[in-house]
Parts: sequence; structure tokens; C-alpha cells
Amino acid sequence: MSQLAASYRDPSGFIFKENEIIKRQINPIFFEEYQAAVDAGIYTSLFEKGWLVRHKETYRDSFKIILLPEQIPFITYPYEWSFSQYKHAAQLTLRIQMFLLSKGFTLKDASAFNVTFYNGKAIFIDTLSIERYKPSEPWRALQQFEMHFFSVLLLSQKYGANYLKTLSSEINGKSLKETSKLLDWKTKFHPVIYPNIHLMAKGNSEQRRGGSTEKIPKISKASQLKILTVLESHISSMSISEPTEWAEYYDQTNYDPASFDVKKQLIRSWSTEINATKAIDLGGNDGTFSRELPESVNQIIVTDIDQAAIDHCYKTELTSQNKSRIIPMVCDLMQPSPALGFANEERESFICRVQNMQPDLSLALALIHHITLTGNVPFEMSAAFFTSLSEYLIIEFPDRKDSWVQFILDSKRDARHLFEGYGISAFAKAFSQYYHIEKQELIPGTHRTLFLMRRK
Repeated sequence: MSQLAASYRDPSGFIFKENEIIKRQINPIFFEEYQAAVDAGIYTSLFEKGWLVRHKETYRDSFKIILLPEQIPFITYPYEWSFSQYKHAAQLTLRIQMFLLSKGFTLKDASAFNVTFYNGKAIFIDTLSIERYKPSEPWRALQQFEMHFFSVLLLSQKYGANYLKTLSSEINGKSLKETSKLLDWKTKFHPVIYPNIHLMAKGNSEQRRGGSTEKIPKISKASQLKILTVLESHISSMSISEPTEWAEYYDQTNYDPASFDVKKQLIRSWSTEINATKAIDLGGNDGTFSRELPESVNQIIVTDIDQAAIDHCYKTELTSQNKSRIIPMVCDLMQPSPALGFANEERESFICRVQNMQPDLSLALALIHHITLTGNVPFEMSAAFFTSLSEYLIIEFPDRKDSWVQFILDSKRDARHLFEGYGISAFAKAFSQYYHIEKQELIPGTHRTLFLMRRK
């Protein structure tokens, strides 16, 4: 048994791995709270709503209770979500709190890390966050909610999607005092933003200076429910609008409908031949080509640097009639999510999580020219990176006549001559050091070649 490093903060229990299976231990200090929730049917109700990861109790004695949760194949973190994902995670947290209040329970914390995405939807994964409600006690996790969720959404809405990555540098959430300073002065007259950001930031400052000696005020359950309902409604109405070249990428490519279909057919055919069951689509835009993978591929991570494209991917999956096999996440391959937290062990890096997932296939479509020409990454380094992720690689190479390649090269101006080595022969030679080239097809009507490679 090995306790997971991310699970050290809560004395109520911890997550551990046993024979590669994730389990949860509940410590004696939390037995009464857990049993009260069991007896009240709280867990069952949340399971049925699809709001909480399911679990079953597998062992109990006077020292510990062991739960076996439904295994979630891949965990994404808040700084890897699109705006809609972040918003839905916030709404889920509030809806769970409102439901619990109505049943005499509450969430003792409201960390954004308590939520991930599974089967295409947000799901709460911290079973031990649920405890009994004390009459007239305010929700003590509200400040954490504002720091992890509301502040991030407000700043992203005003200043852009880069603020969605806030928790990657401020793991405990965005300072309310700083958020208050960054927001427009008009928000001090807003009936939702003022009490949840400005007033709360002011109260925190007074407490730190010792200027407030009042006891924590009491507030009725009904009043709390009204406050949370208004907050959830405001978040529900939030949206973000910013320029993006990638959301409409497929309308601007070198493909006509026929060549686009050929590319889809090749991807379907090749992935079927290798019997892939897990895949990652790197720079996958809105997931268009991931959806072409055969049904046997039941787990697909789709990453892209652009939150608008991933947001579109996520919304598309929400409309699916079946459980989604796609896990959308915002990721810049030039600086993927690092390991974070104490000793860099609380939150695993993107690379580590993908390697642990062990995908059979990586897709790198319309990507290598950006890595090579924009990122200045040599072919050999790209090949070494891809081979660390999966056995098979389907990669698309646009040659120098491709309009996107021409655009990038033209942007180099006086430095254009430094990229004379960019060509299909140099690419194939470098990748052949790491891969067997199984198939190679020029896509008709384009200057792009599709390769199927197998790791040596």
C-alpha cells in the first residue's frame, strides 16, 4: 500500500494505491461523519445524480474503513480546463452544497481540485469533504470557493483565458484582496460580485489587522440557500469572448472536402489495424479527428493550447448521447503542466499522468511544423518526446509548400534561412532513430504526408 502524496492534507483519511487500484481509507476521527452521511442516504443520492464518484465499502474495523471508488482513468486539474469546464465545476460544487444543506449536511472544503471530468462531465471526487451541518453556521468553505472558482472565472472573463491557469501558480487559490483590486470599480455596486469578492476581501483584511473582534455571524439555512442560488445563477450566465485562430482552424487549412475525408479514413484504418484502446491527440483542436477513432478506442485525451477549441470539444461531448470517451484539456506542449505542491508531489505533471495512462497511440496532426518552426524544437527532440508517450504514432508532416508552413517561415523574416533544414527527408531521418516507419501516405490535394510509426 502506498499513500498518494496529494492526500496528506486531510486528517479524516487518505487515498492510497494497492496493486495499481486507487482506494480510500477513512480514519477513526471521521467515522461518525461518514456513518451519518451513509445513514441519511447522502452518498447514494449523490451517486444517482452523477455528482459524486461512486464507491463501495470493502473493509471496516475499529481502526479504518476502506472504500473502493470507481476508477477514473485520467485526472485533469483546474489549470487544464476550458472556461465552460471551469464554470461547470464551480456550478457542481455549489449544487452539491445546496443539496447537502437541504439534507442537514455541508461541504467542509470547496477546493477546485475536488472536481475532475469523467464520462464527459464534471464530477466531485473528495468523498470525505461531506460532514454534518451545524445550525446557523455559515458555510466555512465559501471563501475557498471564491478563491478557487469565482475569482478565477471573473478575472478570466475580464482579462482573458490565461487566468484560468491561476491555480498552477497559486495552488491555494487567488487572493480575494488582489482580485478586488483587479476588478472594475463598478463591480463594487454589483449585487453578487460585491459581497462575494469585495466585502469578503475587506473582511479578511480587517481580521488580519485585528480590526474585527466580532464573532462569526449566524445565518439561517434558508438564507444560505438563497445566497448560493444567486451565486450559482450568476456563474451560470458567465461567458468569455476572445480572439482565437484555432477554434475555426479547419476552415482555414489546405484541405478540400475530399482530402479531409481521406485523412479521416487513413486515421480510422490505421488505428484499427494496431488495435488501439487508449489514445492521446496532441494539438487535437476540437477533437474532430479523435472522433474518427474506432469504438475500440475507449479513452482519448484531446489536448490543445487554445481554450476556445477545447471548449468547443467539451461542449460537443456534452451533447453526446453516449458516455464520452474524450477527455478534453488545455495544454501547451511547449510548457505542459508541471508537478506542483509540496515536494512537487501533490499534483502530477501532464507528462507523468499520460505516461502512467500508457496510451497505445499518439496523434500529432498538423503539429510538427508548429513545434519545429515556432518552438525551434529539433526533430530528434520531438521524436524522443513522442516515443515516451506511446508505442504507435500517427503524425502529419506539412512540407515547405504548405500554406501554414509558408506563413510561419515568412514570419521569421531575416531568420528564415535558419530553417532551411525543415523538410520531409530530414524529418523521416530523425524520427527513424526512434521509430519504424510502418506506413507513409501523401494526402491527395495537399502538401501533407501522414505517417504511421511504431516505437523501436
